[in-house]
Amino acid sequence: MAVRRVRMEDTEALLQTMKKVEKQSDYMLLEANERKTTNRQLKQRIKSIKEQENSEIFVADIHNKIVGYLFAIGGQLKKNRHCVYIAIGILSEFSRQGIGTNLFMQMEKWAKEQNVHRLELTVVNENQAGIALYQKMGFEVEGIKHHSLKINGVFADEYYMAKLLS
Repeated sequence: MAVRRVRMEDTEALLQTMKKVEKQSDYMLLEANERKTTNRQLKQRIKSIKEQENSEIFVADIHNKIVGYLFAIGGQLKKNRHCVYIAIGILSEFSRQGIGTNLFMQMEKWAKEQNVHRLELTVVNENQAGIALYQKMGFEVEGIKHHSLKINGVFADEYYMAKLLS
């Protein structure tokens, strides 16, 4: 497995992986088939992210197949440029194989090089695998967003989690 920064030629594969992850998991923000992003739109988004010093997309590649991704989106204002918001997705058949850990390790190495100080994310409080990964990587719960999502007709809470880099 290789974890690397996304390349422009990854656009189609990344989009397909994102759509598949959204079909497999109730915990992603978008539901199955809700994503309307086109290849062209994603290519433009990747280009825009690449132009920002404090934003990047990482992919996990196994035998030239993207099986996971991590978006690290930096703040755009002077007061929050030191913060990066994280969104991660891994195909279910590749879960519990160290892919999430490797994505986070590569992202943190990059974040330190970019002088990022704060990493943050939200996670559905019932997503025990996600929470375990984030805690393993040093994230702590900072608060709760009550009834922030409605999953399968039921309100769900999310945790705000963050990690400060030295």
